[in-house]
Amino acid sequence: MKQRNNIPYNMAEIGKVPPQAIEAEESVLGICMLFPDSVNEIRLIPDMFYKEAHRKIFASILDLSKKGPCDLISVTDDLRKKNQLDTVGGPVVLTFLTNNVVSCQMLDTHALIVKQTFLLREYIRVGQQLSNMAYTEDLCDVVEYAEGSLFKLSDYTRIKEPKPISHCIDDLLSEVEKVSKKEKSLVGIPSGFTSIDRITGGWQPGNMIIIAGRPSMGKTALALTLAINPSRLDYPVCFFSLEMSESELAARFLSGSSGYTNVEIRNARLDFDKLVNASNDIALLPIYIDDTPALGLFELRSKIKKMIIRYGIKLAIIDYLQLMKADADNREREVSLISRGLKTISKEFNIPVIALSQLNREVEKKADKRPRLADLRESGAIEQDADIVCFIYRPAVYGNRTVEFDGEDISTTRLMIVDCAKNRNGALFATCLYHNDSLTRINDEEEHK
Repeated sequence: MKQRNNIPYNMAEIGKVPPQAIEAEESVLGICMLFPDSVNEIRLIPDMFYKEAHRKIFASILDLSKKGPCDLISVTDDLRKKNQLDTVGGPVVLTFLTNNVVSCQMLDTHALIVKQTFLLREYIRVGQQLSNMAYTEDLCDVVEYAEGSLFKLSDYTRIKEPKPISHCIDDLLSEVEKVSKKEKSLVGIPSGFTSIDRITGGWQPGNMIIIAGRPSMGKTALALTLAINPSRLDYPVCFFSLEMSESELAARFLSGSSGYTNVEIRNARLDFDKLVNASNDIALLPIYIDDTPALGLFELRSKIKKMIIRYGIKLAIIDYLQLMKADADNREREVSLISRGLKTISKEFNIPVIALSQLNREVEKKADKRPRLADLRESGAIEQDADIVCFIYRPAVYGNRTVEFDGEDISTTRLMIVDCAKNRNGALFATCLYHNDSLTRINDEEEHK
């Protein structure tokens, strides 16, 4: 934890000693120097050790283990080169650590004790910092720090053990059996579009799906539809809008349901009773909207976790990726961190995460205006991290009256082409949807009035 050394422990001032396990720390260090392979069997970092000398010794062990096996002599030599040997107590202390080791059988137990006492100290530190902040900071800052710190600590307690392939196969067969017996319609979360679900089997848990397009192509309209369709089948959805307010989103949702345009709703040029009756179609759906601007990864993770616990969320949608924030030296690095963070969130919570993404202007220079993977804006990491990348393209925006699709010339009126350029677990595909932009409504087939 980077902030650990910035905030001193105040327990000594009130007569309390911080939780610590010196003997367990000594045991772990001694075993690591006598049994080099054991370093890879424990999940510890130097900051988890209470004594500063122990932190330096373990840091040396980790550095050496990345290059090859390490032992008492190599650790001694490494600390000497770093001018840290005297500060840890010299060769005598290192020899003492190895002399007390009988076997490596207790390594896991002692490593767990080291981690547990570290976490106790960290909870104390966070509590002290919250106490100090409560006197001087705004409530929002205190809440953000509390949630961010606690979820960072939860990373240390979340351990996922390897699973035999037989169990993985059994779990998959169980899901497939439910689909075959019609207990479930799809293995994943339905998009609501038959042509897409037929190929993908629905949005799969743990997958990150990127839906990319140029401005005014209908990304948000498609995202709203992808929220409504599964929610009608009782799949709770959380929708994070970093661009539009909750009021604007509500108007768009209501437009698609009521048949009134956004302009008619905003200017109240409508039958209000009809609007109220139509609103029930949307109001009762399990959709949860968050319009926090400039959302960070830790805050997003915190919000999704709370909504999973509270509402049983099965799908998260982010509109859009480039409006999120992350600490980085440059924009490309920032977008890369956000992309990888979203993939991590999808795997950690085992839900599909759909993120909208902008495309760069290079698309406009192409004769056919069709997006490619290279057009993803600001970072190649998006392409690498995503399980599925879909581009949306509306030929009519560029003045094309017809377009060739599957060997036929079709009208571009309200046509939206969804082109899947990457599908890690399935085939690529392209399909036609129809976008009624005045009503923010997207369907499998053209609407006929």
